[in-house]
Amino acid sequence: MSKRVVFIATGGTLSCIGKDSHDLLDYTETDRKLDARQIVEKIGSVDPDIEVDAHDFRSVDSTEISPGDWFDLAMLCNEFAASPKNYDGIVIGHGTGSLEETAFALSLVLDLKIPVIVTGAMRPSNGMSSDGDRNVASSIRASASNTTRGLGVVALLNDEIHTAKTVTKTHSLSVNAFQSPGQGPIGHMVGNDVKLHTEIPVSRTIFNIDCLKNWPRIDITYSYAGADGAAIKAYVEAGAAGIIAAGFAPGMATPAEIQALKQAVLQGVTVIMAHRAAAGPATNSAAHRRNGFIPGGLFSPLKARILLGLSLANGDQPETIRQTFSV
Repeated sequence: MSKRVVFIATGGTLSCIGKDSHDLLDYTETDRKLDARQIVEKIGSVDPDIEVDAHDFRSVDSTEISPGDWFDLAMLCNEFAASPKNYDGIVIGHGTGSLEETAFALSLVLDLKIPVIVTGAMRPSNGMSSDGDRNVASSIRASASNTTRGLGVVALLNDEIHTAKTVTKTHSLSVNAFQSPGQGPIGHMVGNDVKLHTEIPVSRTIFNIDCLKNWPRIDITYSYAGADGAAIKAYVEAGAAGIIAAGFAPGMATPAEIQALKQAVLQGVTVIMAHRAAAGPATNSAAHRRNGFIPGGLFSPLKARILLGLSLANGDQPETIRQTFSV
């Protein structure tokens, strides 16, 4: 039976055309990009039984993506999932800078039967040993596979499949940049086939898409030796509804930061105590409970910001937010 997949292009390195095959760093300077149709045509037919439609969403660098774009993209995914064309999967081509944030945000608002796979490239489309063609082709095959149904939103790059919750960019240039520290990928592309390591239990909190339209200000602070809490105070003054403290592992901050965070809580700001390490949970210490800080659990500061933003937009109270972060 034939399958049908839609490829949605948002721009990023995947679409960029450098000045020549050796241009692996300054390719954005050419201002030349492939559109969705050209990307699909470039990789050719990945499988005679898979038909691919192309759709242009944006043509921007991933540094330009905002919660408003997440809302529009989520609405578009719902539209394609409900299309009379009966799509079997959705593939989103995305810049790698904020790919993990978009994937996680979508995973928290989409509840679709068909898979949504987010992919990208670390090298431009015409660059030597470009990874984009393989990533898109693999994502198309994976999205059309029955194996990925029920996984929700995942990221697929370098033949590895990662959950939206755990995937993060760990290297600035390597094609092996995307990893899930402490967990690893949930599956791989073996040739052209999808192989999951085990049956993956999917447990997700699903928020109403409109929460992305009512996005509150959520800021991230970063702990370092001697930090005086000035950034925390500035964010509160700027109107932050929540602060993610990327503290020392497993979730600590300098004395001055602690005082600033305690004051923020008294002013009605929700504080999530995360940490700056690559893996491991932020612990629920007695001091955090006493100060009114909510531990970030296994969520990175970037993911914690998205989860808190949606929770606050949903009107969740502190105890509900605490339970959400314990998942």
